[in-house]
Amino acid sequence: MLITHDTRCALDTVVDLVNSAPEDDAAADGLPDVQALTDFVRSHKISDVGVLSELDLSAVRRLRGRFTAIFAAPDARSAAVMINELVAAAGTTPRLTDHDGYDWHMHYFAPGASVADHLAADCGMALAFFVVAGEQERLRRCEAPDCRRAFVDLSRNRSRRYCDSRTCGNRLHVAAYRARRKEAAG
Repeated sequence: MLITHDTRCALDTVVDLVNSAPEDDAAADGLPDVQALTDFVRSHKISDVGVLSELDLSAVRRLRGRFTAIFAAPDARSAAVMINELVAAAGTTPRLTDHDGYDWHMHYFAPGASVADHLAADCGMALAFFVVAGEQERLRRCEAPDCRRAFVDLSRNRSRRYCDSRTCGNRLHVAAYRARRKEAAG
């Protein structure tokens, strides 16, 4: 599956957005205030965004919940319904652009769109490409028991199980190794 630069950026953005949600009532929200949203927009190089407000923060948090549901979709049809609703509500307006030193690429948000509509359109279309390609199962959650972070499995054989093999994957492999050694010892 060919993934263009702008699609990859949108995938990274949607994964980080989904992972900014608190895992439970005791966990901190990754987007606690407008400044955090501003930092998120800046760090993901989201273009054409003006001054952000509490309304933008509320809209992005609601959008985050909708993206979370897409990652949890049991099948492509369910994901497609959610993506269609999301992209349609954003007022998608495909257009070619070559801003900020990037070569020609697609933007799907309308000029002057809110940050939530911008994210819904561009990130929603990136996820739509996976459904169209029959690759919806690549939108995953980490299989580590104490981690449910979202990620997109871009491995050739669709075998990635953990959000980060150096943390979650390695921690589980070490625990299994120690358990086997303990059992063998006695």
